[in-house]
Amino acid sequence: METADKKLEKVKRAARTGNKDAQKEETALIKVKEGLEAGISVRAIELTDSEREDFIDAVQFITDKPVMYVCNVDEASAVSGNEYVEKVKAAVADESAEVIFLAVGTESDINELEEYEERQMFLEDLGLEEAGSAKLIRGAYKLLDLQTYFTAGVKEVRAWTIPIGATAPQAAGVIHTDFEKGFIRAEVIKYNDFVSYGSEAKVKESGKLSVEGKEYIVDDGDVMHFRFNV
Repeated sequence: METADKKLEKVKRAARTGNKDAQKEETALIKVKEGLEAGISVRAIELTDSEREDFIDAVQFITDKPVMYVCNVDEASAVSGNEYVEKVKAAVADESAEVIFLAVGTESDINELEEYEERQMFLEDLGLEEAGSAKLIRGAYKLLDLQTYFTAGVKEVRAWTIPIGATAPQAAGVIHTDFEKGFIRAEVIKYNDFVSYGSEAKVKESGKLSVEGKEYIVDDGDVMHFRFNV
């Protein structure tokens, strides 16, 4: 509220001089102020795309930030949730927020198991396909418009986090800025192809490895090898 009031006070002075942009910003800020006074989060206030992009996003209101609601349920509700989860979903339906549920007590028990096979058996007994932590990570990535690509070498295999829509040079820059500056090309294997064929060599033999340039938009799960020269 304090942020909105201060911003609005400055904009009103400019709007009174006839500044068209200031008048548009004033309209957007008034909507925000009225919404906040009604107890509505900024992310749920009805604004046009241009109002958000041109005037509101840059202010960085606390209640405009992406939010994930994590509901802690009992073991019996770990698969399908319960009535309380549904109430949370209903309460935040207008916020474009992520709502997930997991049984924290059960997660703790799973984490105590050292062997992957034991953890999978535990999950299967509960009727779960994966641990709640995986669901939490995926939900956070979705909320923040993030994805992952992989690099694989003799020494290590690494996963790298990039924004959805990142180009190949931008993805390379996450590893090192020199990779982006001197980007030449990227050798790309699609994740599903790698899993299906079982190795990089077999993917190459089948002709599924592609060579991409600077305009290539990276897909989630791509396995990439960068060629660069600085």
